Amino acid sequence: MQLSPAVEKYVLHWGEMGTRWGTNRTVAQIQALLYLSPVPLRADQIVEALSVARSNVSTSIRELQSYGLVRMTHVLGDRRDYFESLHDVWELFRVIIEQRKQRELNPTLSMLRTTAKEVLEEKGTDPITKQRIQNMLAFVTTTNDWYEQIREIPTPTLTKLMRLGSKITKLVKR
Repeated sequence: MQLSPAVEKYVLHWGEMGTRWGTNRTVAQIQALLYLSPVPLRADQIVEALSVARSNVSTSIRELQSYGLVRMTHVLGDRRDYFESLHDVWELFRVIIEQRKQRELNPTLSMLRTTAKEVLEEKGTDPITKQRIQNMLAFVTTTNDWYEQIREIPTPTLTKLMRLGSKITKLVKR
C-alpha cells in the first residue's frame, strides 16, 4: 500500500505529535492512517503502509481499541479482521479528551483532595503553601466541572460556541 505524499506527511506528523502528547509514535500513526483511509484496513496493510513490525501493529491496534478510537470490522466474504478509526472529528476529540481525563485529571483531582485535607492539619507547613494547594484544588475542580458540563453539549451547539470565540465574553461580563 503506497501513501500519497500528503497522506504520508499527515501520518508522520501525527506520529510526531503523538509522542508529544504522551502516546507511542506508531499508535498515533496507525490512528492517523485509519482516520484518513476511506475503507477499513487489515493489519497486514497497515504493516506495509507504515513499514513497522506486525507485532507493533497488533499491540498498537489493541491500545487504540482500548481507548475506543479504533474498532474492528469485517468485510462480507472475507474472514480477516479489518480496522477503522472513528470518522467524526468531534467524536474523536471527545473520546481523546475523556481518555486523558481518566488517566490524568481524575488521579490529580483525587490526590489534591486528599492533600488539601492533610495539609490543613499540618502544623509545620507554611500558610502560603497551604493556600496554593487549595488554589490548585479549586482550579482543577473547576476544570473538571467545566469538562463535565461541556461534554453533554451537542456537537452542533459546541461548534457554534467555539466559532463565537472571544465574542462570547461580551455575554459574560464581570
